[in-house]
Amino acid sequence: MAVEKKTDHRLEKLRASGPSGPAARTRADQDGLKKNAILDCGWGRLVFGQTFADPRELANSLREEGPDRRDIAFYVKDPHVLLSHAPQELFLDPSHTYRLDLATYRPGTRRPRGYFIRRLASEQDATEVNRIYQSRHMVQVHPAFFWTNRDNRALTYFVAEDETTGAILGTVTGVHGKRAFGDPENGSSLWCLAVDPQAPHPGIGESLVRRLAEHFQARGCAFMDLSVMHDNEQAIRLYEKLGFVRVSYFTIKRKNEINEKLFTGPNAEYEQLNPYARIIVEEARRRGIHTEVVDAAGGFFRLTHGGRTVLCRESLSELTSAVAMSICDDKTVTRRMVEAAGVTVPEQISGDSDGAALSAFLEKHGQVVVKPARGEQGRGISVGIETLEDTKTAIEAARQHSPNVLVEACFAGDDLRLIVIDYRLVAAALRKPPVITGDGHSSVRDLIEHLSRRRSAATGGESKVPMDAETERCVRQSGYAMDDTLPEGERITVRKTANLHTGGTIHDVTGDIHPALVQAAVAAARAIEIPVTGIDLMIKSPALPDYVFIEANERPGLANHEPQPTAERFVDLLFPLSVPFSVRAARTNQRRSLKEG
Repeated sequence: MAVEKKTDHRLEKLRASGPSGPAARTRADQDGLKKNAILDCGWGRLVFGQTFADPRELANSLREEGPDRRDIAFYVKDPHVLLSHAPQELFLDPSHTYRLDLATYRPGTRRPRGYFIRRLASEQDATEVNRIYQSRHMVQVHPAFFWTNRDNRALTYFVAEDETTGAILGTVTGVHGKRAFGDPENGSSLWCLAVDPQAPHPGIGESLVRRLAEHFQARGCAFMDLSVMHDNEQAIRLYEKLGFVRVSYFTIKRKNEINEKLFTGPNAEYEQLNPYARIIVEEARRRGIHTEVVDAAGGFFRLTHGGRTVLCRESLSELTSAVAMSICDDKTVTRRMVEAAGVTVPEQISGDSDGAALSAFLEKHGQVVVKPARGEQGRGISVGIETLEDTKTAIEAARQHSPNVLVEACFAGDDLRLIVIDYRLVAAALRKPPVITGDGHSSVRDLIEHLSRRRSAATGGESKVPMDAETERCVRQSGYAMDDTLPEGERITVRKTANLHTGGTIHDVTGDIHPALVQAAVAAARAIEIPVTGIDLMIKSPALPDYVFIEANERPGLANHEPQPTAERFVDLLFPLSVPFSVRAARTNQRRSLKEG
């Protein structure tokens, strides 16, 4: 009972702590608190509310927010008073403030596995941080800002780096209160915690929070605060697990396009759209195009602008003809059409071939791919099959999705998705199959389930690894059974297909793509006469010309291709006059320069 009273007393002390009115401000002034303190963080400015004696001055500071930026007034004790000075321009952010008492915080015993935490150290790090920000729909920061502020004593940047690949997997920013605004309470705060949605390792967010807390603890800070959206249950669970408690501070923001969802209220139909429909609707709404959700569950919506109305299902619109759609629907027909256009295709036979023909095909190519002639999202596809028995099993599995089954030569390499809109390449991304890493005590099955939960959370429920015969075959091919314990550090591929819907991940390579691959994708799109398509190739490297054509998709997902402007180019195609004049002028000048050159 005594322990409970002591804990309750400590929590009450934390909740009540901080500047609270004129008396606190007077004491703070004597301790060196800066007046009207503002810190530029690149994505916007942190406006420290307790440093403003006059709420009108605080409101005016928020009015000075720059374009495409998100300023935040933090530590606002009397939000109703501040809002009364600009009720049409400002709003109360629906977030909670949490505080970690660094005097009682204890580091965790679990150390990062497969990655490590370090300081941001280069402009390339900054570029990767921006990529993660964009994937999480956060405001980006000019890479030069990170670099020029690397020695800023008020700002601290940490990143998580993959031990094997060197990829940046997550990031967090810290603000030292005393250095930022002369905080007399010697506090600190956490901002911009973001983890790559395709990161293969668990616990990255927790490791980043702990590293920042330990950083500030070592520098004598009394506490670390953060602001989190009220409905971000996953983040709140993490913070409470680490010992954060809620405190009575509020956040005020300015009404702008970035913050629109926070002050206009929920739209039930809009929220029910999947990520592939939502990314297009968001871009259309940003341009002032009228949007109407027709069937949220199916991804159907209607766009109207300038007297023109177009019905869409995700990236499939009325501009795609029924003929083009039927060509993509039948992989056998697709193959014939693109081959006639000079696109390289793999050798193929029918799944109805007899055992002798299948054996001969296997012997010739070593490995084969079995897939239904019709279908999408990787359903019924088996890759890397080496035996006649497994081939026949895969053919039967594929027949569950289509009566016609194809057996193709397996091209060793990576799966490349190219988004072609209006017969121009917009994005190119390597699609990698799901991989698990052993921790020395979890079974393969448990690791796959953990991976599925992370992929599902990162994609709004769109991605998970199926627990089916194909997954079991891939695990068995790696030398393990589903209930075996995977040794620490051991990595195995649990699915040979790289489709997002079966647990795969997407990695942008648009800037590294070989011209021959672009030409093949555009030639395939023109052969089918389809204005929006996802062309899938198997390649050895994005920088090499070697490839074979796999299939064309009439409804490619435009989400998860950050930082490429897939949704922007799609809306450009539907409504050319909605393109801002400055952008149209720049494109005209660019085309003119190319012709003159």
